[in-house]
Amino acid sequence: KEKAFAVMDTLKIPKIVSNIGDTKTLIVHPASTLSAHSTEQEKKDAAVYDDMIRVSVGIEDIEDLIHDFEQALS
Repeated sequence: KEKAFAVMDTLKIPKIVSNIGDTKTLIVHPASTLSAHSTEQEKKDAAVYDDMIRVSVGIEDIEDLIHDFEQALS
């Protein structure tokens, strides 16, 4: 979970949100938002893991997004 939040906090372009649906690039940590009230077994069954980040790519320049994710993951 700490690794997922470290990446999310390093990104500059995506907005951290609790649900996905916008023209901008958005990121969410499903284990603490969408599945926050699920049991550990329900999360496992849904393939929701603590280090997972969900990304909804928006209309920003693709090269800017690639650069942002590369720097966040390095």
